[in-house]
Amino acid sequence: MSSLRRTLLSRATLSAVRSNQHRVFLSSSLCRSYAVATAPAQKPAIFGQPTHLTHPHLIAPDEVTPGISKEEYRERRRRLMDAFESDDTVVVCLAGTMKYASGDIFYKFRQASDFWYLTGLQETHSALVLVKDPSSPQGHTSTLFLRPKHPHEELWQGPRTGLDLATSLFSVDQSLDISEFPNYLRSVALATPQTEVYASNAPGDSPAPSTKAFKRRRSWSNYLGRAAEGMMLKNHQATYDSVMMEVPASRLHPLALRLAGMRSVKSEAEQKLMKRAGEVSGDAHAKTMRFTKPGQSEGALAAHFEYLCALEGSQRPAYVPVVASGPNALTIHYTSNDQIMRDGELVLMDAGCELQTWPVNGTFTPAQRDLYSAVLSTLKTCTTMCTESSGVTMYDIHRRSTDILRRELKQLSGWASLDLSQKDLDRLYPHFVSHGVGIDLHESSDGRSRSLQDGMVVTIEPGLYVPPDPAFPKAFHDIGIRLEDEVLVKKDHFVRLSVNAPLEIEDVEGTCQGLLGVGPY
Repeated sequence: MSSLRRTLLSRATLSAVRSNQHRVFLSSSLCRSYAVATAPAQKPAIFGQPTHLTHPHLIAPDEVTPGISKEEYRERRRRLMDAFESDDTVVVCLAGTMKYASGDIFYKFRQASDFWYLTGLQETHSALVLVKDPSSPQGHTSTLFLRPKHPHEELWQGPRTGLDLATSLFSVDQSLDISEFPNYLRSVALATPQTEVYASNAPGDSPAPSTKAFKRRRSWSNYLGRAAEGMMLKNHQATYDSVMMEVPASRLHPLALRLAGMRSVKSEAEQKLMKRAGEVSGDAHAKTMRFTKPGQSEGALAAHFEYLCALEGSQRPAYVPVVASGPNALTIHYTSNDQIMRDGELVLMDAGCELQTWPVNGTFTPAQRDLYSAVLSTLKTCTTMCTESSGVTMYDIHRRSTDILRRELKQLSGWASLDLSQKDLDRLYPHFVSHGVGIDLHESSDGRSRSLQDGMVVTIEPGLYVPPDPAFPKAFHDIGIRLEDEVLVKKDHFVRLSVNAPLEIEDVEGTCQGLLGVGPY
């Protein structure tokens, strides 16, 4: 019995549901099923985000966001503050800002990842300040700043949580009006000459800072300016800027670098959410394979996949999908998705938390089959390395993937006589094999040189892309294949989160041809 058939039989009665969230793979929250409520849910909503009162189908009684409890958010803040040696430590974490397409036409809001990780609050114009305090029960005090209730603005923009309910809902010590943020920050950031401040958007506030990325980051002034929309906060801007300017550069540190290690190791609750995301994404990939046929547009596959995921509770795609047919697959981040798929071509789809390649007509050609087998062999071997006990880093896995791809290619017809220098291999395999995933698609991490640890979730995604160059066998020209597993690292074993997606050649062809009971919907 094929591996896919066993998977299908074992989950015959499972209803699929899919962070961002948190990458998060499909969205920042998942739809989940609970027992039927004894009383109707509150409608319309009275908070700025789903709660158990208004959305019992999404949020359990003890949760702030789907699958993540108040206690877990408190524990995250506690772990962060306990890691600082100095008792004179202040953490400042800013919420995301609304992005606009043009004029007052806004995009759907997505919370800043670090702020969401520490609070679960899904509103803009907000901030969190943590002050280390050994005398407090938690070892620190927590203050959440957000907009107060405003009936007129809520008429247009929807409900806000407001100050009265936020303290209990988000389990913080106090909730204050965002207009009080600058003055409060001054009182704690400049409390003593020894105070160390760890802040969002401070210089170097990125696990992998670059000049280009740094220039795009919000400045303190821009953040407060946007927070002033609809409120009389602009008078506070000079005060706010002066606070940050008065903090010596030697005592102003990037917060993201301190959170990176925490976010890279997933809790049991996060692992459960990511497993569910993998199930939904894998099912959607299988159904999209069955949906595929020559003459369709690449965009039709992208729309079909997103539709299937949305039906299962996905709030939004985690990223712009890649649906690349034929030679378009030689472009790693091809997102135009606007050409017609032809008979005899492969289509490479990178969407959700999966990356698969399959034949448009349901049957691999000999050259396609050979190249696919080479990539699949690499994927399988590298996936087995994803355990804590192996002691490997992502760099180790990448080097291994390069060695295996070279060996596999040398065994194919027309390739044995080629020298395949490192330069050649860099052309055929131009990207890195792995990255962390979680709340973000490319999750915060403290580097590819860190040994894998129990609880990490990483991708394994080898690929081969053969350009139409006489240096390579002609039968393989314009074939691009990339395969991906999402892997949960455990101490002595690994868990494939993407197990529902067909991977073996017989399963891929069987799914595309409708031989395994998988339909397009």
